[in-house]
Amino acid sequence: MTDLTQYKALAQRLDDLPQGFPPTEDGSELRMLAYLFTPEEAALGAQLRMTLEKPAEIAERLDMEMREVAGLLKSMAKKGLIKVGGIPRGGLGFGLLPFVVGIYEMQAGRIDKEFAQLFEDYYQKTRAAVVEIQPPFHRVIPVGEAITVDMSVQPYMNAAELVKSMSSWGVSECICRNQRALLDEGCDHPLEVCMVLSEKENAFPGSDSIRKLSKEEALDVLKIAADAGLVHSISNHKDGHWYLCNCCTCSCAIMRGMKELGIADVVAKSPYVAEIDQENCISCEICIERCPFDAIDSNGSVLVNMQKCAGCGQCVLVCPQDAIAMKNRANDDVGVLYKTEEEWLAARAASRKIDLSNVM
Repeated sequence: MTDLTQYKALAQRLDDLPQGFPPTEDGSELRMLAYLFTPEEAALGAQLRMTLEKPAEIAERLDMEMREVAGLLKSMAKKGLIKVGGIPRGGLGFGLLPFVVGIYEMQAGRIDKEFAQLFEDYYQKTRAAVVEIQPPFHRVIPVGEAITVDMSVQPYMNAAELVKSMSSWGVSECICRNQRALLDEGCDHPLEVCMVLSEKENAFPGSDSIRKLSKEEALDVLKIAADAGLVHSISNHKDGHWYLCNCCTCSCAIMRGMKELGIADVVAKSPYVAEIDQENCISCEICIERCPFDAIDSNGSVLVNMQKCAGCGQCVLVCPQDAIAMKNRANDDVGVLYKTEEEWLAARAASRKIDLSNVM
């Protein structure tokens, strides 16, 4: 039997990150880590920083043999357990990934029923505590067809414009829908719609889990997702986007927190809210069925609950009378729009009362 105590330091290190990795009473998080990491990888991971470092720098800092460190880092990066990338001073650097969004999503190509159950056990034991922490991981952005030409929309708030602004595109299967399907609790939404983006050309040359796309193909994936009723969401800041999720409340780990557990602010709302033209509305209630957030109801008249509406625009797509439109939401209801990931991390760390200097 695996000695789970050797994974406690890594679990604590991951919980020291702003994103969080809440512990459980029964050690569910340790069993997940033991499935993913060898003991040697876990020991090294517990010493990594969020800032990218060269293998030689890590080896020197930890007083370890360079070849051993380099081998472990290469293995961990290949399995999606740590981040790797070019650094300003040249060469490749390696750093700590949060569990969500990070390690978990990077397992899309290797998830099986055992890991699916391990994650579900952890999710239920923590009651999705990691997605309840503020500020939220994701912000909803409306489907392009819901945006009218007279609306002032920044590129980071328009899924199609965000895709067009990039130089590389890729798509992978949604690990959340795979996870639920492996437990015989899957939904019928399309699977291959999790998009990765980069401002650099040829950023996704070859991968077992990411299929490289052209710009046109990426826009096609976006339309497939929108037509299927999925919600576009991005990281909760303006700059530096590298992924675009197409989420559902039935399978996606973050949005399940709202649907199953009643966490109201599991995602940040878009700056727009749906409004129904009562004169044109025929009370067909198609929009009620379409709304992923249960924000539309009928009590004589079809009405939008502005507090529940996340501003995804899905209701606009299906209204046969064109009786629904998106309007600007009051700034107080949007929440803080962080400029960079660093600003978001600082706000998240402050919310959790943790010291970022310990992990940077």
